[in-house]
Amino acid sequence: MDLRMIDTGEVRLACRVSGAPGGAPLVLLHALGEDGSDWEAVTEEFGPRRRVYVPDLRGHGRSERPERYSFELMRDDVLGLLDALGLEQVSLVGHSMGGVVAYLLAQEQPHRVDRLVLEEAPPPYPHDRTVPERPDKGPDFDWAVVPALHEQLNSPDGEWESRLEEITAPTLLVAGGMTSHIPQDGIAAMAKRIPDSRLVTIPAGHCVHAARPTDFAATLSGFLH
Repeated sequence: MDLRMIDTGEVRLACRVSGAPGGAPLVLLHALGEDGSDWEAVTEEFGPRRRVYVPDLRGHGRSERPERYSFELMRDDVLGLLDALGLEQVSLVGHSMGGVVAYLLAQEQPHRVDRLVLEEAPPPYPHDRTVPERPDKGPDFDWAVVPALHEQLNSPDGEWESRLEEITAPTLLVAGGMTSHIPQDGIAAMAKRIPDSRLVTIPAGHCVHAARPTDFAATLSGFLH
């Protein structure tokens, strides 16, 4: 695994690069409060066949903490990362926060995404999410991310929903079932708006890839190949 610091334009992102040098590129985007290491099991599964890129999103892990946070800024960071790495088109997988970043990117530049996987991505519908209090022990990421993104999730831009129909990549939505805190009916509604999509439920809660890695990897592999 090669850890690189990539200048995306506004921020420098840490990015783990591994897998087959000539393999088709696969980009994995992590959830709020996590970093690229959260995808380790998935990286190991696809490394023999894919070139895998796993960035720490702004404010997380070893990436810069610019104190400015939004899903759109994270989307633009990832686009800057793709440009800096010379990646014209990728398979894109996002979990939770990373899933929102992924579908915003697939709306903004559809030609950059050949396959899209959204694992437990919060759907673009208003929701009354309570902003958690900062823990006494400092988190391993910039806490300013939390209120900024919760505000957007509670009152998402209307274009997030209306532009779902602009996603051209075949899309797999992975839902975690009734033990997840993400509204499952919202994920199903989102799947109906994306033109070429299918929905799979793996009843494992919000972190499907961590709770049931074998099932998640098999589902992902079947879709990507």
